[in-house]
Amino acid sequence: MIETGDLRRGLVIEMDGELYRINEFAHNKQGRGSANVRLVLKNLRTGATTTQTFQAGSRFNSVRLERVRAQFLYADEEFYNFMDVDTYDQFQLDKETLGETVNYLVPDMVIELLTHEGNAIDIELPTAVELEVTQTDPGFRGDTATGGSKPAVLETGLTIQVPLFVSQGDRVKVDTRTGEYLERVSS
Repeated sequence: MIETGDLRRGLVIEMDGELYRINEFAHNKQGRGSANVRLVLKNLRTGATTTQTFQAGSRFNSVRLERVRAQFLYADEEFYNFMDVDTYDQFQLDKETLGETVNYLVPDMVIELLTHEGNAIDIELPTAVELEVTQTDPGFRGDTATGGSKPAVLETGLTIQVPLFVSQGDRVKVDTRTGEYLERVSS
């Protein structure tokens, strides 16, 4: 059992027979009355996100997830297909389940596949990925007095803000947690 004091972002809990990942949490103590905890939960089977409030001291069932090193193979119209790099078993997850992580998936990328009782339920990306800039406007010297930035479209279709010196065809490192530019990768 997990108590409210042990909750953290990314933890998976079980409630009402469903698996939920904690996306955000906040402890709240008002002047009078007991403290409570507000959780933003993602249902790992349906992909739906909900916000719920619990009294401090509430207990939750912990879930044992198995992590499998898997390779992203390809995406078709409905599913994203992954393969266990050790056993060559293949798994499918739909876009609703994956959510925003699809913006960072490129073929042959190795990720952590989370399974529960043999069923794939979610993936964990590395904290940063390298992606190619497929479209951006040219940046000109002297455009701004400070650093400045411009929009760039990456190979997955994700649009991020990059410094003016980044050009089309460059590879950039992007933080998968925030979606922000980290650095340009030299070839």
